[in-house]
Amino acid sequence: MRLLTDPVLRSRVFHLRRHGAAPPSPGAIDAVLLSHLHYDHLDLPSLRMLRPARVVCPAGARSLLDGLGEVDELLPGESLTIGDVRVEATPAEHGGRRRPGGAEIRPLGFVVHANRSVYFAGDTDLFAQMGTLGPVDLALLPVAGYSPKLGPGHLNARRAAEAVALIEPRVAVPIHWGTFHPLTKRRGNWFTDPPGQFAAQVSELAPGVEVRVLSPGESLEL
Repeated sequence: MRLLTDPVLRSRVFHLRRHGAAPPSPGAIDAVLLSHLHYDHLDLPSLRMLRPARVVCPAGARSLLDGLGEVDELLPGESLTIGDVRVEATPAEHGGRRRPGGAEIRPLGFVVHANRSVYFAGDTDLFAQMGTLGPVDLALLPVAGYSPKLGPGHLNARRAAEAVALIEPRVAVPIHWGTFHPLTKRRGNWFTDPPGQFAAQVSELAPGVEVRVLSPGESLEL
């Protein structure tokens, strides 16, 4: 079973430029899991390139995904089964509008349950139910963003480490860093340092959790 989360396969999205080459096509995908509607997470050109057989998305997002295969909408707490895999939608503390003035669509995270369990946070800040999500084998947690300034609804390295202490995964991987940046913004420590800061904070707050820092394009086998 091959699941892909929030795929953005292009070199540029509006004012954001990818650092490094765009990823190659991942090939056949059983389903795409979409956490929320923001353009750097729900990228329609990337979805059209992939042509997934199935898309799982927040309730209310179906109209954006016409022609992209079977679409399943979920609210936090709901789940569905894809083959032998159970996909559970979790809350996320983040903005849900596609554009200013648009409909507010509740964002999601996902816990995927199979022989191993994986939590993908999407974009979120800490939320009250986070401690009920674990333990899981792997937590994929955002630690930064595409700008030095993180607005509401995001985790920085410290708060992501606090999330690790709540969830108690066996392995934690920092995500949402070192990939896109604004055309007008120089890359610097804000772009490269968050995963190392996250690892140091986890060693303090949750010393029993293994942190694996993966550069874009690297992989991990559980």
